[in-house]
Amino acid sequence: MNLSRTLATARRVLRQLSHDPRTIALLLLVPCVLLALLYWVFDANPQSFDQIGASLLGIFPLITMFLVTSIATLRERTSGTLERLLAMPLGKGDLIVGYALAFGLIAVIQASLATGLAVWALDLDIAGSAWLLLLVALLDALLGTALGLFVSAFAASEFQAVQFMPAVIFPQILLCGLFAPRDSMQPALEAVSNVLPMSYAVDGMTEVLRSETITGDFVRDAGIVAGSALLVLALGAVTLRRRTA
Repeated sequence: MNLSRTLATARRVLRQLSHDPRTIALLLLVPCVLLALLYWVFDANPQSFDQIGASLLGIFPLITMFLVTSIATLRERTSGTLERLLAMPLGKGDLIVGYALAFGLIAVIQASLATGLAVWALDLDIAGSAWLLLLVALLDALLGTALGLFVSAFAASEFQAVQFMPAVIFPQILLCGLFAPRDSMQPALEAVSNVLPMSYAVDGMTEVLRSETITGDFVRDAGIVAGSALLVLALGAVTLRRRTA
């Protein structure tokens, strides 16, 4: 890897995003709008919003970053941009990390907006620090970026990239503990949920919701989410192809 090439890749991606206001709106505004909608849905029962809102604060950024990253990467491959870039002295690691840095910066802004809205505008009641909530939301967004980069290698069109949504994201939403405690599920489902990174994202948010201090469980959950993102990024570099057949 070369730092200057990696940063050049990140700048190019950010420059392209700056010319696409609809994508910027999807990344930055949609999670906030969905959180506000959820707040109004539970207007008569604020306690329910506190329970579900903290979890969705991590899930919404993951979903939007997954969608945008997978489609953007696939578009570069199918248009031939990726092939031209890799014909230059640009390694796969430079490309993957450059993308991760660019979308990671967007993830910081996205997570900050969503967390600020939830805590200070929608009165999300948490026992812990809002900074810890922001940390988990950011890690979730980075995980979504990594997953999007990874699955784009297996899609031949933007429609196929979107089809990975129910295959990769929906099972995690169902099994992450959002709808039912994971230990109350069938043993086979609980075992599957124990290896899905979104489960630990939700657990981390729950720890911030309930505990005033940084607990060992929170450190474990945040570490698993961060480690999962790094692992998927590494797999994305291994599976990166110059173009889609």
